[in-house]
Amino acid sequence: MTDKVVKDKISEIFKDKEKITSALSKAVNEALLQHKKAGNPVASWKDGKIVWLQPEDIPVEEKNR
Repeated sequence: MTDKVVKDKISEIFKDKEKITSALSKAVNEALLQHKKAGNPVASWKDGKIVWLQPEDIPVEEKNR
């Protein structure tokens, strides 16, 4: 594949902002769910400060797969 073809494909993919946002949201939710299930806290941002969320406080959407 030539560089132009690759760049054109990438440009086409990035035109669908809703699809990108959805994919990123799903990926973040999956990462949070894995941390929660493993019992690991995650760092978050609250009121201008970094805080640690304990596993039981991690907000995730648990969907049936």
